[in-house]
Amino acid sequence: MVGHKKKGKTIALYIGTIIFALIMVFPFIYLVLNSFAAWNEVDQKIIPAHFTLRSWTFLFGGATTSAAVPWIGAFIHTFIVATISTVLMVVIGLMVGYALAKVEFRGKRFVDNFILFQMFFPAIILLIPQFLLITHLHMLDTFAGMIVPTMVSLWAIFMYTNFFKAIPNTLLEAAKMDGATDLTILFRIILPMSQSITTVIFLFLYTDRWTNLLWDMIVSKSNSTITLNVLVSQMFGPYASYPGPMYAASVLLTLPLIILFLLFSKRFQEGMQFSLK
Repeated sequence: MVGHKKKGKTIALYIGTIIFALIMVFPFIYLVLNSFAAWNEVDQKIIPAHFTLRSWTFLFGGATTSAAVPWIGAFIHTFIVATISTVLMVVIGLMVGYALAKVEFRGKRFVDNFILFQMFFPAIILLIPQFLLITHLHMLDTFAGMIVPTMVSLWAIFMYTNFFKAIPNTLLEAAKMDGATDLTILFRIILPMSQSITTVIFLFLYTDRWTNLLWDMIVSKSNSTITLNVLVSQMFGPYASYPGPMYAASVLLTLPLIILFLLFSKRFQEGMQFSLK
């Protein structure tokens, strides 16, 4: 009898997990299905009866109204900005986190508390100062203007600091006795040990930067710097009457992030297990 109850609980758990998973992935499945649906069936049925590439060909210049829309360029711009910004945030977070966790210097506690204090403020309050700064530096409508103000992540510093505090000091002292410098220890010993938490930090920061809309809208003023999220937001005006291409554009914006998470899912799970301890 006990075995039957245990089996029943296991089956119920699997069913509940499957239902929850379907609820989570349904919005993306709905996007994909409607991006390939016949235009007269978009948003009419959950599973369209007829499928076509019309929305995608329209998106990439298959109609005169969309011929000038720079989707390929916007995708490349988004990739450049998101990748460089995230790499800088990870590297800076790694170095500052190591310094705060393992290096003794005057004012260390103040810096640590100041970073923690700054995390309680919403980022939007820095919007005007950042805009004035890049304007005076003539970085408006440039990739540098998109990257430089977003290249430091206080959250990444906080995560790395807490992770490095858990590493035994004896390991670092042994490396220093062998003649290793702090930079050698950081990149040859600490970084390989922190691959899981680095994956978590990188994926969260990359997702946030890839989907960043407000700052990109402020900085980008032409097609030479426009990013995907800005382009999709602009489509709500002239292309609001074309829901099919809107769904195709949304898939184009979302798909790279899903692929990225699938590629690094194992290390992401390992990193999340540590961060939740």
